[in-house]
Amino acid sequence: MYSVEQVADRLGLHVRTVRGYIRSGRLRAVRIGKQYRIAAGDLDTLTGQTPATTPTRGQAEVSSIVQVDGVDRAAADRLGTLVLTSANTGHDQANPLRVQTVYDEHRHRMKIIILGDPAATAELLHLLDAVLNADNGLLDREVHDA
Repeated sequence: MYSVEQVADRLGLHVRTVRGYIRSGRLRAVRIGKQYRIAAGDLDTLTGQTPATTPTRGQAEVSSIVQVDGVDRAAADRLGTLVLTSANTGHDQANPLRVQTVYDEHRHRMKIIILGDPAATAELLHLLDAVLNADNGLLDREVHDA
């Protein structure tokens, strides 16, 4: 909880301006005695920042890097689309998987970086394993150097 003075100092505003924001409803605050207190989340809302979430007990996040060698650009694009589509559907939208793909043209290597919930990450890794070990034509593993 911040005081009006602390909020004014953090935002570079005059104390009266902050009090005006509170009175107009632009900034939520709780009155304790004769003073206002502003929660960090309410300050974040005012400034347009995403409030920092406090992890709950038992909450875990996994980070994984999958390296796929011997793929051409087209196969890497197809695999990237599959992974990103899977990560963006059917999961808890409050805690989405974050996925980034990187392709190294010279080494014919793709890296997939996954951050998120352990169960959702495991599900995505199982999908990757199935695709990479299947003979379904999604990945043409023959790479020809030019």
